[in-house]
Amino acid sequence: MAAIIGIRREDKSEWERRSPLIPAQVRDLHEEHGLEFRVQPSGIRVFTDEEYRTAGALVEEDLSACPVVFGVKEMPVSIFRPGGTYVFFSHTIKGQSHNMPMLRRLLELGCQLIDYERILDDKGRRVVLFGNYAGLAGMIDALWALGQRLNWEGLESPFGSIGQAHTYPDLERAKAAVAEAGEAVRKGDLPKKLVPFVVGFAGYGSVSQGAQEILDLLPVEEVRPGDLASLSSRAKADRIYKVVFYEEHMVEPNDPSGKFELQDYYDHPEKYHAVFGKYLPHLGVLMNCIYWEARYPRLVTKSQLWDLYASAEPNLRVIGDISCDIDGAVEFTVKCTTPGNPVFTYDPATDKVADGVKGNGPVVLAVDHLPCELPRESSTAFGEALMPFVPEIAEADYGAAFDNCRLSDPVKGGVIVYQGRLTPEYEHLEKYL
Repeated sequence: MAAIIGIRREDKSEWERRSPLIPAQVRDLHEEHGLEFRVQPSGIRVFTDEEYRTAGALVEEDLSACPVVFGVKEMPVSIFRPGGTYVFFSHTIKGQSHNMPMLRRLLELGCQLIDYERILDDKGRRVVLFGNYAGLAGMIDALWALGQRLNWEGLESPFGSIGQAHTYPDLERAKAAVAEAGEAVRKGDLPKKLVPFVVGFAGYGSVSQGAQEILDLLPVEEVRPGDLASLSSRAKADRIYKVVFYEEHMVEPNDPSGKFELQDYYDHPEKYHAVFGKYLPHLGVLMNCIYWEARYPRLVTKSQLWDLYASAEPNLRVIGDISCDIDGAVEFTVKCTTPGNPVFTYDPATDKVADGVKGNGPVVLAVDHLPCELPRESSTAFGEALMPFVPEIAEADYGAAFDNCRLSDPVKGGVIVYQGRLTPEYEHLEKYL
């Protein structure tokens, strides 16, 4: 009997138009592996119900006949059935309190939970992800926010013509708009007040690479972190300066005689302290693209912002917090935003935030589901990465012991719950339950 796979509609946000598998991929999986698909109807998904029907799927509300259900974001507990297998971004591996009831219900029902975020290759790199598209959309939106902020300040700039990512019909059109702004920069149309204009990237992974891909559509000269202090003496108005920060630029050992070692920092972050604040006076835009947990030092703190804005009128106008951890690496990211209301301004003098681009302090972009602004391209790329794993997930023996369930090592690494119990790698989550 053919394995039946469910694809649930995304309903966490009115902006969530993505799907884990697009119609063409559903058709290919059916033709090549004999898999059957049931797709929940949706009025907002970028791919229509009719496209899935044409691809050979049944479009129906009830997915209870599907032993395996794929989604993108967190699923409501009402969709879970005893013994079922659910594959999505669960946002539970840090013990996130708002998702513990969901995790508890999966345990109670004897389910399996497979989290895309933990499907890794043999080098520990994520292989099923939207990260690149978070960077692409995040940089487009950050440039839009910059243009809006400068307009409020009364400074005309090339960035004022750039829209948010979701306002363009596709990524190609969004890139064309950024490139057009780049031509104005190349002509020297940056306000003199901004020169040198530096965009900094904290992190160098797929999110950062996507964001840099957009910035590189402008005339860009890359500099090193150590060059920032002397940059003003040779800066030009016909280019943007780009700087990428690695871990050794963000922290230093507590021991003055110590040497930074990356693995030691990962294993013992308490032996290091943050030093990123020294770079803030030189940045016009900061894109936060790092993975962060509470055991690591913060990237930017409220006290650093207080010092920066108390001393002089700073260059820093926008922080694109693509990682978007609340009270996380950017301490004053106090809430997530949406594409419809994407930014707020943080005032370090009052420790308050106000929606929009007006006021004292940097504008913070904190949209926590940026790839949904490029739903067609991001879903297609995500599905391409997911497809190799779909047959084994659909046909695994979930009645067998975990070691014998016929899942490959990468997928096993993403199994958080198996037969209603936390797998050995995730037993630490018990304390959050």
